[in-house]
Amino acid sequence: MIRRSRLIPLGVLGLCAFLAAALTSQSPSKLRQQPAAPAPATFASRIAALSEPAGYFDTDNLISNERSYLQVLPDLERLTSRGGVYIGVGPDQNFSYIAAVRPAIAFLVDIRRDNLLLHLLFKALFAEARTRVEYLTLLVGRPVPSELDEWRSAGIERLLAAADASVNRDAIDALRARIDRRIARFGVPLSREDLATIDRFHRRFIESGLGVRFQSYGRPPQSAYPTYRDLLLETDTQGRQRNYLATEESFQFLKSLHDRDLIVPVVGDVSGPVAMANLARLIKQRGDRLSVFYMSNVEDYLFRDGRFPRFVQNLSGVPHDDRSVVIRSIFSRWLAGSRPGDVSTSRLQRVDELLSEFARGRIQSYEDLVRR
Repeated sequence: MIRRSRLIPLGVLGLCAFLAAALTSQSPSKLRQQPAAPAPATFASRIAALSEPAGYFDTDNLISNERSYLQVLPDLERLTSRGGVYIGVGPDQNFSYIAAVRPAIAFLVDIRRDNLLLHLLFKALFAEARTRVEYLTLLVGRPVPSELDEWRSAGIERLLAAADASVNRDAIDALRARIDRRIARFGVPLSREDLATIDRFHRRFIESGLGVRFQSYGRPPQSAYPTYRDLLLETDTQGRQRNYLATEESFQFLKSLHDRDLIVPVVGDVSGPVAMANLARLIKQRGDRLSVFYMSNVEDYLFRDGRFPRFVQNLSGVPHDDRSVVIRSIFSRWLAGSRPGDVSTSRLQRVDELLSEFARGRIQSYEDLVRR
């Protein structure tokens, strides 16, 4: 999710314009006396000001490959407090964490520009949908049920049955045009290639329906990876269905954040010099603190590339407190005694503990991190 390769400019013009506006017509002495510039006011300008050039990773990552993603929710709710700032990587598993911890604002940071484009698709679907059954059926291109209010108390299995309906092929182009019109209203500059990518992502969901899986390029598919249906039906360690589409109340909380532009996709490297520093400044300007940082298995790649210390330095600069936590996913090759079929496990660590253990030299490899 985070390996840097060919650099592709992203949001550079927007970032330059934002910085130039703050610097023009002021002398250096006056600049030193000025307070920090306020955060950009619009959704598009905030993305441009926070983001950095994109990198490459060899997955589409339309959905998670972490069947274990809900395991941490009971401990997450016990260890953290509501409010604060959520930061996460990857696609819509973030929404389930956000629904659980109820942050004031969320930033979804990923080195791939494709993740930004995917989240623009999700944001458009949240904007178009009045209820979670409408959201899910629009995502997979199935007919939206009538009498939507009757679905508000429906269990997730009933929603999945609606999403399993036959596709009306004649309606798909009109749906795609409707979603693209909504995306255009967000004001994010998009190229033809960007729009084609969003179209391809949406059509993958439509063609595969609830059977869509995580996909890598240049590597064989993994049959053990969960389908979207599997992820929607997953439970936490107490047997509760906790995906963000499991209850109308969770969905409506997320919709309210999206409606207020408070779920912000950012293109950035968590070990890079720009995006994380920009986020740290913004959180400080807000007088806020980090609540949750969902890292997936990104730390594995950071250790491979020798960039884990730079991530720790970035993390230390983000305002946090003794209730701030990191969520990480650990895949089976690192799991001693893992059972057949186990793909991953998910764990929590307090941010203060991670920073302290690293400073004391107790975390020098990914194995040190996950087998502690």
